[in-house]
Amino acid sequence: MTLAAILAATLVAGIGSVWLAEALLRLGVARGRVGPEHLLSLAAGALLATAFMHLLPEAFEGAARPQVLFATLLVGLVFFFLLEKAELWHHGHEHWAGARHGHAAEDGHAHADHGPHHHHDDHQHHHHGRGGGWTLLTGDSVHCFGDGVLIASAFVADMRLGWVAALSVLAHEVPHHVGDLVVLRQRGGARNVALLKVSLAGAVSALGGLVGYFIVDRWQAALPYFLVVASSSFIYVALADLIPQLQRRLPAVQALAQVAWLAAGIGAVTLASLLAHGLEH
Repeated sequence: MTLAAILAATLVAGIGSVWLAEALLRLGVARGRVGPEHLLSLAAGALLATAFMHLLPEAFEGAARPQVLFATLLVGLVFFFLLEKAELWHHGHEHWAGARHGHAAEDGHAHADHGPHHHHDDHQHHHHGRGGGWTLLTGDSVHCFGDGVLIASAFVADMRLGWVAALSVLAHEVPHHVGDLVVLRQRGGARNVALLKVSLAGAVSALGGLVGYFIVDRWQAALPYFLVVASSSFIYVALADLIPQLQRRLPAVQALAQVAWLAAGIGAVTLASLLAHGLEH
């Protein structure tokens, strides 16, 4: 009975939060009040707040030494840098291999119509638009796995506490998954594909719940490291990929709008985390 409740609660928290985030995005875009740059700012704020206001504080509440956690954060940042490098190299290799066969025939036409500078800019845009997807999904999966272990731990202690923990996870994951969906769509993915990928990452919470149910005591000691690794992916995506896209000269009104949406993303996650801690206590 407890295992069935854990699996149900982790799936509701992991996948349900993704679908709630999708519904909120559809509502905002349908009303015409949300543009691409607004969503990028919101995503950056949500990812940074999830890392700094929720995951890292929770990791440092455990018994792990701060020096080891900071070392884990550093290793995680370097790992996700290398992961994105590999992802960009893979896409660049595919692009180069596909272009080899048609380059000779199209070269004169391309230079006549656009010039070499346009082709170079398009190549850079292709690379930039494809980066960050696997970095984000890897960190999201680690994060969801840790959430599953947390929910299982609460259920093992008390059934009512388990449902409260699941509701808390659901609450703080919604604004974070809004950021995930925005990032993946910005990378050139279709709406349904992005929804499927983030939903699969959310489903990893059920795996964490299953593992947590059987070996909860052993995995509790590893939880801070899961949280720090997930944090490193969110920090890397926000600072290395999203915010650089927003760093260009804009009219004052648009710049203020970017800052407002960034603050909205931070505020949404912070408020959800505070409400979640209130429910737990």
